[in-house]
Amino acid sequence: MKPFRSTIALALLAATATFSSLAQAQEFKLGFVNTERIFREAATAKQAQAKLEQEFSRREKELVDAGNALKLASEKFEREAPTLAESQRTARQKQLLEQDREFQRKRREFQEDLNARKNEEQQIVVERANRAVKQVAESEKYDVVFQEAVYINPKHDITEKVIKALNATAGK
Repeated sequence: MKPFRSTIALALLAATATFSSLAQAQEFKLGFVNTERIFREAATAKQAQAKLEQEFSRREKELVDAGNALKLASEKFEREAPTLAESQRTARQKQLLEQDREFQRKRREFQEDLNARKNEEQQIVVERANRAVKQVAESEKYDVVFQEAVYINPKHDITEKVIKALNATAGK
């Protein structure tokens, strides 16, 4: 009889714990923030993107121009190659290869610089967004806010509130 009573007592204890956790779950408030949307729509993110475009537009144009010039030179060589002497053809090939290497090096440097600056600007946006998330969560008494989820019910999405809070502090 004692094992049966202890089993019933354990079952009652488990049921009590389950019901009390359900009661607490009703008080639990959770939210979700779509970070991709923040990077697309927040004024801070748009300002960072405009800043990067302004900072790198000249170098990007120079790279495009250099790429076009290299392409034209290569096409010209292809047309003229059959009529060139062997020494001239070899010299022009070496020249084109050197120009291509230089172009590739500049393009890599540009991409590395752009990525580094983009990461810096994104970090600033992330820090500001996290402060805005914390501000919204504290003011509306959220227990937890998720940034990534496989599925989220739209009623828990607080992204719009965070974007508004972030835009309100964008000028500061």
